[in-house]
Amino acid sequence: MTHFTSKIEVFGESFLLESAKAENLYFGYAKEMPIIDYHNHLEPQVISDNQNFRSPTAIWLDGDHYKWRAMRNFGIDERFISGQATHEEKFQKWAETVPYTLRNPLFHWTHLELKNSFWIKEYLSGKNAAEIYSSMQDTLQQPGFTPQNLLKNYKVEALCTTDDPADNLDYHKGLKASNFTTTVLPSFRPDIYINIIDSESYILNIKKLEKASGININSVSDLLNALESRINYFDEIGAKVSDHGFEYFPDTTRWNSDLEKEFSEFLKGNQLTFSNPDALCGFLLKELCKMYSDKGWVQQFHVGATRNNNSLMLKNIGANTGFDAIGEQYFAQRMSILFDELNSEGKLAKTIIYNLNPVYNEVLASLAGNFNESGIKSKVQFGAAWWFLDQLDGMQKQMNTLSNIGLISTFVGMLTDSRSFLSFSRHEYFRRLLCNMFGNEMEKGLIPDDEKWVGKIIQDICYYNAKNYFNF
Repeated sequence: MTHFTSKIEVFGESFLLESAKAENLYFGYAKEMPIIDYHNHLEPQVISDNQNFRSPTAIWLDGDHYKWRAMRNFGIDERFISGQATHEEKFQKWAETVPYTLRNPLFHWTHLELKNSFWIKEYLSGKNAAEIYSSMQDTLQQPGFTPQNLLKNYKVEALCTTDDPADNLDYHKGLKASNFTTTVLPSFRPDIYINIIDSESYILNIKKLEKASGININSVSDLLNALESRINYFDEIGAKVSDHGFEYFPDTTRWNSDLEKEFSEFLKGNQLTFSNPDALCGFLLKELCKMYSDKGWVQQFHVGATRNNNSLMLKNIGANTGFDAIGEQYFAQRMSILFDELNSEGKLAKTIIYNLNPVYNEVLASLAGNFNESGIKSKVQFGAAWWFLDQLDGMQKQMNTLSNIGLISTFVGMLTDSRSFLSFSRHEYFRRLLCNMFGNEMEKGLIPDDEKWVGKIIQDICYYNAKNYFNF
């Protein structure tokens, strides 16, 4: 009979800190720094409404495709994952899965979230699931346990949500006018307007953008005018970043007058499909990048994913439900061409590249170093380990690559890229790993045994670099 110990206290104060120097760096310099979470998928309405979560499942499992994938790997029926099972039943099945997530980052994240948010310091399993569910439920109903208080407790100074350009941003405006001390800003994510995946859905999205912008879109210039009007609107609300996600990086050199005429006919409904979505996406992306530069925004590129691999599950439960993977398309050359064109025109905005395929870590880290500017530290950033690489090994590889090829001292640090209000423990996870890496090298004599010197760099990576880079 398999036995899982639950009463042993999880993760002591020295978790991930393998030396006294690492502990000194973490507790003396990193631990208490505020958080700037410059890319996540939190819902601004939930922050604005500031209502207590109805259950542990609602705050912890709903929409969390990391946990959903683990449960599927463990053979849990979909009814208990995305289906119609009760909140208690779903939590029970997750708890039964947790002991088998050993060496997956979910094992660490799960228990850090329980410890930091709910003061639960025992390992979760099927045996104590009902008890822990009840304890979490009691905590969730306390007056102080609301989305805004969670953000305050995690010391979140600023965060950027991810938003449709057609969004009215009413919740952002409400938060800005309130006395809530965390700065909540929108991010401009125009993927569905520049990338034609399905013609019918694309035209529906264009209609939505027409309504939001007040511009009839019958040509590519109309589309750019509509997007620019929304960039102006986002900027007025306080936006400082844009974001793009690419399965492949588009070709920015192939747009021509014939394609422009064809695209107009497509928009007018005179033909059912458009022949070259790649060229369209590349052209629109380049023009948008110039607009971001004019606004002084930071542009973010997420590259290296292949999405919606399971077409049956895409049909049944939709996108962003745990059926994506690491892609293998090579995109660095196209990215370099775009950056060079923009740089030559004085229109290259600050840029962060997030890479999902570790094969290209060195490629992209070296590419980022080609485009710098006087007075800006690492204008093009090789961004934090993302998605499937957001774990100890992946984060360490990303930081080692950045250290070897660029300057980790100018790195803008960690972000959650998450839909969960409990995921801010990932900043602690990152900070502990960061301090351990530096502390161990101090022990070995590879870097100076000067706590103040190294501690200042740790604080820059955890907080100050992002604060200055984004102008928060």
